[in-house]
Amino acid sequence: MTNSRKAVVLISGGLDSATAMAIARDEGFELHGVSFDYGQRHRFELESAAKICDAFEVASHVVFPLDTAIFRGSALTNDIDVPHNRSDDEMGGGIPVTYVPARNTIFLSVGLGLAESIGANDIFIGVNAVDYSGYPDCRPEFIAAFEAMANLATKAGVEGQLLRIHTPLISWTKAQIIQRGLELGVDYSLTHSCYDPSPAGVSCGECDSCQLRLKGFAEAGSTDPIAYQK
Repeated sequence: MTNSRKAVVLISGGLDSATAMAIARDEGFELHGVSFDYGQRHRFELESAAKICDAFEVASHVVFPLDTAIFRGSALTNDIDVPHNRSDDEMGGGIPVTYVPARNTIFLSVGLGLAESIGANDIFIGVNAVDYSGYPDCRPEFIAAFEAMANLATKAGVEGQLLRIHTPLISWTKAQIIQRGLELGVDYSLTHSCYDPSPAGVSCGECDSCQLRLKGFAEAGSTDPIAYQK
């Protein structure tokens, strides 16, 4: 019998989105993954997203293409150096150059369209506002505003089928995210977090994302199963 509780999960291929998908599965949802090909320099994450979706046996997985010309001025999409070996204070101060303009607004909008089209009232996104709060579109205020907009802008919302944006990781540390993921059986060897991988896809170990990931595994008392250049 098909599960009538469907959820769209934004799956980047990273550690956080994989954990969010595991939580959605644990809550009994039928999983529908959506990933985005937006010309990101760390495109290896799309391969990871596909592997994660296969591991979770999702009902569907859409890879949505976006013209990279939309996203300018970000180190993730343009020829701008990705910062390496920044201190905690540096990572915690200001909006980083790896910020992609309006990315989560656009991604959630696509996820919303998919959700309404398949009759899903729930969208999961692995945003986090604790370990790394430099991104304005990872804040609870943004998620609450988007959810309110989604219920004003859709047929489902107007007809009383309220749409909900789930952010189960938003107040957790990276260590807490990893611990919960391990409890739920997430295979973190399938994930990719690095902003500046080698041409072969090996993580640098020095960008903000790698540093936060490695710190999270250490604080969780576990070993990161992926390879690093350094």
